[in-house]
Amino acid sequence: MSQTTNTILMVRPVNFRMNEQTAVNNYYQESANLLPAAITTKAQQEFDAFVEKLTEVGVNVVVVSDIKDTDTPDAVFPNNWVSFHENGDVGLYPMFAENRRLERREDILETLEEEGFSIENIIDYTSAEEEAVFLEGTGSVVLDRENRKAYCALSPRADEDLFIEFCEDFEYFPVVFTANQTVDGQRKPIYHTNVMMCVGETFAVICLSCIDDKKERKNVIKHLKESGKDIIDITEEQLKHFAGNMLQVKGENDKRYLVMSEAAHSALTENQITALKKHTETLYSSLETIETCGGGSARCMMAEVFLPKK
Repeated sequence: MSQTTNTILMVRPVNFRMNEQTAVNNYYQESANLLPAAITTKAQQEFDAFVEKLTEVGVNVVVVSDIKDTDTPDAVFPNNWVSFHENGDVGLYPMFAENRRLERREDILETLEEEGFSIENIIDYTSAEEEAVFLEGTGSVVLDRENRKAYCALSPRADEDLFIEFCEDFEYFPVVFTANQTVDGQRKPIYHTNVMMCVGETFAVICLSCIDDKKERKNVIKHLKESGKDIIDITEEQLKHFAGNMLQVKGENDKRYLVMSEAAHSALTENQITALKKHTETLYSSLETIETCGGGSARCMMAEVFLPKK
């Protein structure tokens, strides 16, 4: 099992805006004072520049365009509705916001098959939406694929029972906890686990202070250390700049890159960057509009493709 892949699926935005349906529990979203068309254009420019940076270092990026006539402002974040696995399994996930459910598209799976990937089996959790139960893919679940551990911070978008079911189906050991952030003086659940932690091959970037329960925090640290991860702790202030929303990928000649936004990179201290560089190169791109209106960053934009080749 490999922790990193060379192939990433990305969805180019066509109707990008702040999604009012997700803003209820995503405290990172803000409205940009721009006309809708201008917001979409800026998001597209950021997207294209980001794809170019990934491609330049040899990452295989499969780009699919969002559909003009559907109300899918968050389509640029495909990692929430789908996950791809080395044995040919595909997971489809129940989404909290009704308009995000429209992002799930069979033709995207067909595109990957046309690219030579093999899909053996689809494990579909989407019927949980009828019970108002959600688990938003690799946003809610951060996978240590090599050590078969899955980390999940419970929230309105990450249901514990469904997470346990996922772990049974995909054969992961569940590590469950609650992660909070301070919003207007109150501690509130962080909407996605991948906002506060990222697991690379030999390291983990995590905001430990978000885990208020000491036992839970100790447990997460124990599992990361057992798996041989060098822990790089970030602050809640850095978290607000998406410094936890990163993904390690493979470029040319299997060179490893930790991908993040420019805002995330700027938020890191020199010591943290030095610590990361012991493990991996860093790659960053400006995603200001996408982060401001969408409340998600670099990691959310990349759905890792681990499927076997035909």
